[in-house]
Amino acid sequence: MNFTKTQTSLASHLECSKCKKSYSLHELQTFATCCNKPLVVQYHATESLDTSDLKDRKPTMWRYREMLPVLGDANIVSLGEGMTPILPLKRLAAQLELNDLQMKDESLNPTGSFKARGLSMAVSKAKELGVEKCVVPTAGNAGGAMAAYCASAGIKATVIMPSHTPKIFQEECQYYGAELILVKGLINQCGALAAKIEKEQGAFNISTLKEPYRLEGKKTMGYEIAEQMNWQLPDVILYPTGGGTGLLGIWKAFHEMIDLGWLSADTKLPRMIVVQAANCSPVVDSLNGITKDISEYTESLANGLAVPVAFGQDMIHRVVKESGGTSVTVSEQEMIDGVKEMAKHEGVLVAPEGAALWKAIPKLIASGEISRSEKILMINTGSGYKYLENLN
Repeated sequence: MNFTKTQTSLASHLECSKCKKSYSLHELQTFATCCNKPLVVQYHATESLDTSDLKDRKPTMWRYREMLPVLGDANIVSLGEGMTPILPLKRLAAQLELNDLQMKDESLNPTGSFKARGLSMAVSKAKELGVEKCVVPTAGNAGGAMAAYCASAGIKATVIMPSHTPKIFQEECQYYGAELILVKGLINQCGALAAKIEKEQGAFNISTLKEPYRLEGKKTMGYEIAEQMNWQLPDVILYPTGGGTGLLGIWKAFHEMIDLGWLSADTKLPRMIVVQAANCSPVVDSLNGITKDISEYTESLANGLAVPVAFGQDMIHRVVKESGGTSVTVSEQEMIDGVKEMAKHEGVLVAPEGAALWKAIPKLIASGEISRSEKILMINTGSGYKYLENLN
């Protein structure tokens, strides 16, 4: 395949994340039936695509068009997502005597969170494949994002969320015209109902990593980090991990950019650090060899971290180990304190998930996992304004 400027996507096929079996991009796919694992989009990433091609492109995630899986431009469903700013947190850095602390602020995406990236991509691909109805289990932000993008695409949407989710998330979905179903329990119970609706109604199930395209939207954070930092990556990236799609996507982006030649083959990649809520920490526990019953995990005011079973947990493990990273938990009170501290000292009202990263840093310094001299990047995944009901 020879790259020309008239081609839009270099996507070649889908691949099982475990056994590498190939699946078609031209048919509706969920997870790999061969191994019951996530499917991952593969690209002809060695083609002659240069960073100079980005120069005059719009500041959205679609500027990386060739490395995204939507084949026809007419199918793109966009509300302007991506190219969120990287902010220096100088006053907070001074408190901990850190040389370089920055935050990529995903709250400035449409619908107020990084979920806009994944749902823009998934709904675009659903449109391309002729889908008429989508369903998603959500802890909050993903539901609002799917409802918004389905509304823009003219696709019916069903959102399933825990009944304890703050009203603002529920009302958001309804304003966008989605059918809203509330379930007692956590997102795993919502996922079971989504699977039932998928089977009975033929809806496209956009559960985290149970379809291949949300990952592709989330990976654009990695492309942006490299471009915004002038192709010099941070030493450490802290990521609030529920389903882990963003963490996996960022890591995927770094490797794709090495294949493209945008990053050199000997680039030192960041250590990826998983941060979870102490109330619900299955990834941290599994990385530490701790086995718990799913019933031991409870809800968190950080809705996005209340994921008791991560479908891509083995993939998350690989990224943490390959990057030389680690994992840590943060309590509910620490997250509340973190939201207030970041607002007071930096003028940013972040989601509890983002505040968890700030409160994790002293623990990581104390354990020797982070040095004060390193370049540290936090990924704030959403707006704190949606969580004020949770924080009272």
